[in-house]
Amino acid sequence: MAVEESEQIKELLEEIKQKNLLVIVEGIKDVRALNALGIVNVMSLKKPLFAVVEDVAFKEKEVVLLTDLDDEGKKLYHELSVNLQKFGVKINNHLREFLFKTQLRQIEGLATYLA
Repeated sequence: MAVEESEQIKELLEEIKQKNLLVIVEGIKDVRALNALGIVNVMSLKKPLFAVVEDVAFKEKEVVLLTDLDDEGKKLYHELSVNLQKFGVKINNHLREFLFKTQLRQIEGLATYLA
């Protein structure tokens, strides 16, 4: 991984921290990876998607959807994105879009990828 790529990811993570944005991820390993990078406002998908949308829609104005970059993660991202936006929640895609330019496909590997 190029130094510039690593620095860009770190800057995007810092933006999330500074704004204290809620980051929605697929599982507990993803939560741990983000916690290791200093991101603590993280929710995993341990409930049905409609329940996640209900929980988030009335509490958050902007969220980061950081599902994995594989086919299943893309489906989850689409479902969450469409439904959250119906409630006026802005989706911050900066980090996700940048990660698609890298070789990383699983969020749980983000801390290792940066190391």
